[in-house]
Amino acid sequence: MIHTNGMKIAISIPDGVFRVVKKLAKEQKRSRSEVIVEAVREYLKDLESRQLLDALDKAYAGPETGEEREARRASLDLYWRTVIESEKEEW
Repeated sequence: MIHTNGMKIAISIPDGVFRVVKKLAKEQKRSRSEVIVEAVREYLKDLESRQLLDALDKAYAGPETGEEREARRASLDLYWRTVIESEKEEW
């Protein structure tokens, strides 16, 4: 739900994207703004997740032992299960 204290902006989007947003908003009985805000939030979450994964990859870029590799895989798996999947359920 869009909060009334939000910032108003003017943006230009391609006609095809606008039509999809308009159709989706109508189908979901939501405003176009709500659909766009949700899309931007999801994009920002994905970007943050990718940046975190890139940082982890960089930190572990050196040669790993088998034990270190398994610990990293387990940590990433736990991250995806607890953070990413729970965020998807919130939407």
